[in-house]
Amino acid sequence: MNLEVKSIKGYLAKNPVAICSFLGWNDAGETASNVIDHLIEVWDATEIASIDPDNYYDYQVARPRVRLSDEGERIIDWPTTRIFLADPPGSPNSILLVQGIEPNMRWRSYVAEILDIFDDYETSLIISCGALLADAPHTRPVPVTTVAATVELTENLDFEASAYEGPTGIIGVIQDAATDREMASISLWAAIPHYVSSPPNPKGTLALISKLEDLLDIPIPLDDLVDESRAWQDGVDELAAEDEEISEYVTRLESTVDASDLPEASGEAIAREFERYLKRRTKD
Repeated sequence: MNLEVKSIKGYLAKNPVAICSFLGWNDAGETASNVIDHLIEVWDATEIASIDPDNYYDYQVARPRVRLSDEGERIIDWPTTRIFLADPPGSPNSILLVQGIEPNMRWRSYVAEILDIFDDYETSLIISCGALLADAPHTRPVPVTTVAATVELTENLDFEASAYEGPTGIIGVIQDAATDREMASISLWAAIPHYVSSPPNPKGTLALISKLEDLLDIPIPLDDLVDESRAWQDGVDELAAEDEEISEYVTRLESTVDASDLPEASGEAIAREFERYLKRRTKD
């Protein structure tokens, strides 16, 4: 794949795009994995492949689950990774959706299997979604950071460079392996409040989907996600109001975030957001 493309649209012309998320270390509050659940549903995606879990999961850590079918029969669901194919309305290309659990072992072989499937479909761009716990107040928009796999790709797509050093998850390994194959790869990271980390976090999921809308330049049906996001925030508001220490902490976070965001409150930033809103209304 050509890593010299100078805009994100250069990767969206005809070849499929892959969107991935993985339960586990990369997925605070199951924020990112719920993005894939949502896209599978609203795009009526079809499962096209799965990864044999025996090679990659410790079943004492990621245990299989038993459920009952409509007929009352016991079914065991094994932890695994599934790949779906979708053809979203308005999209010039198909989209592969990867729904998985971060593996317990043999990460390089696991990633190679996934990238082999991407190669078969001549995937032009990999977008991995993740979420992390941060000093972010629940009352403000969820920050979403876009990170490219290489310095060259960061400059070509005009993204902010990442200065992170430290432990990495399966998303980081995918980006590294994709670079070795000359496949373009970026990741989206939602920063959710560390003081309310229990899943789900529909507000964070909504923020990631909004970012995907911008990148893919297509409308994504939101269904009940907006109402769920409002209900989540109202619920956290009530819990914070009952705890004076938490309430004061949230107020301090708000002051810090508002002060750092002041330069963004420009006419250009407001116009950009209003343009995105109008574009969505027109396409809907």
